[in-house]
Amino acid sequence: MLKLQIPKNRINALARYLRDHFTVERLDGGWEDFHKRRVEDAELKHGIEIHALVRETKAHEVILNLEAIDKSECSCSDGDHCKHIAAVVFALFAPHGRPELLLQQLKQAIHVRTRQQQSKQQTNARAAEKRQDRLDPPTPDQPPGYWQRFFDQQFYGFSLNQQQSIELFHSAAKESLRPYGKSWERPLRELYALHLIVFIMRKIEQFYMDTKTSYLSYYIETGCKAVARQCHEDMQQLIPEMDIAGIAKKYPAYWKETLAMIAEAALTGKDSPLSWSTVYRGLWWRMADEREWLREERARLQKLLTASDLPARRKDALVLAEAHFTLMEEGDGAARERMDRLVRREPRDFFMYLHACYQEEAWERMLAWLRWLLPVMQKAQQEDLRQFCHYWIEAVQRQTNDAEWVHVMVALLPRTYTFYTTYLMKAGRYRAWIDLQLANRVSPLNLYSPDLQTVENHDPALVLPLYHQAVERCIAEKNRTAYQNAMRLLKKLNALYKKLERPAVWEEYIYRLAVKYSRLRALQEELRKGKWIP
Repeated sequence: MLKLQIPKNRINALARYLRDHFTVERLDGGWEDFHKRRVEDAELKHGIEIHALVRETKAHEVILNLEAIDKSECSCSDGDHCKHIAAVVFALFAPHGRPELLLQQLKQAIHVRTRQQQSKQQTNARAAEKRQDRLDPPTPDQPPGYWQRFFDQQFYGFSLNQQQSIELFHSAAKESLRPYGKSWERPLRELYALHLIVFIMRKIEQFYMDTKTSYLSYYIETGCKAVARQCHEDMQQLIPEMDIAGIAKKYPAYWKETLAMIAEAALTGKDSPLSWSTVYRGLWWRMADEREWLREERARLQKLLTASDLPARRKDALVLAEAHFTLMEEGDGAARERMDRLVRREPRDFFMYLHACYQEEAWERMLAWLRWLLPVMQKAQQEDLRQFCHYWIEAVQRQTNDAEWVHVMVALLPRTYTFYTTYLMKAGRYRAWIDLQLANRVSPLNLYSPDLQTVENHDPALVLPLYHQAVERCIAEKNRTAYQNAMRLLKKLNALYKKLERPAVWEEYIYRLAVKYSRLRALQEELRKGKWIP
């Protein structure tokens, strides 16, 4: 008898064969036969076959074909994948490792495979059920809830598999679903367009929630936010054009269902890349003349707010919604008093009011909102801060004095650096612009050249401190590259002093610089190369 130890790659192939074709019961039976030493007389024949006996009440001959494992056979009557073949494989594995660990690995892999097969069967069954229950295309006679179910069915099973999938879904949904309502009368056509955007928003939120723990979560979240912005822009264009009064009068059931659907998303306070609250308040804002509708909805919100166990986020959503009805009936001041009860004030929730002020050119009203928002802007996201600054720029242009604007920009530094420096340049406040660069220790090498040239043309003396500071900072880095940058700055400084006709001041400065850093050999070499010192 040959003491067998077949190559590792052959053993791995046999293990995969057990994993892919055997049941857990057959593996357990093979393990028992191996463990009880029933595998005998294993030998290699013809270079590619293992012949062995498995002795139970009777002997069973097993032939393993190493070249074509699926052609292996056993003399028993249990079929192709019997426990005797498994027993021989465990015996062949023994010289390479612990067969009991192999058994556990195989059983775990089989359990995973079984679960995957069951899940696939269930998915296929659901898909077949969906196919059997296909909905007809939406018609004006069907309520909005039916439209949403049809939309869901058309994109059933859509999943994210690449970074661009969200954008692809957005464009595919608009292209494939928009034509169904194109020929309807105007009120229903507009309502259908609204529901199409709501469907896309719902799916974006679903993608966002389903992938929050995925390794692709950052890319998916970025895509969700990009499409969410597009949806909000679409809403801003659609809602002002809608004949909401006509829809509410002619199709009250449809409109009530629509408002309820959006309220359900807006009043939960859940984490979302979408501002459902903005959509909710925007629609109700357009219903300012529908007094009965407003009264009922406000009463509903007030009743919801009386609950004692409201989570903070849900309570904030309800307070914000109820304060909006206060704004419509009592004005901005009363609304802000109610909004002061918010646990967390998100700037994006109030931009709709700033936008309304901008459209109406109500600059004093806009400033009141901006002042109210100011305390929370230091911790706001950069995109929110950007919008906040743009609105304030619009308002300050209509004021006789920009002192308040400057105070705000300084208070929010360094996050407002870009806005503040741009404003100072446009306003011709060059000394303040230079002071800002000095305070932020910005090198002239990193500034926008036309801006720097503009200040220099106005008064070359203004830029001198900027270059002096930059030279000192380069030298403080103490490396050859920084010293070379310092030489570039010194060359410009020399030109400025010549332009100002102050050669004596320049000579004094360069002498003192060389003496101050006389121990920095590399710097001294660069000064000599530039012929600044002998």
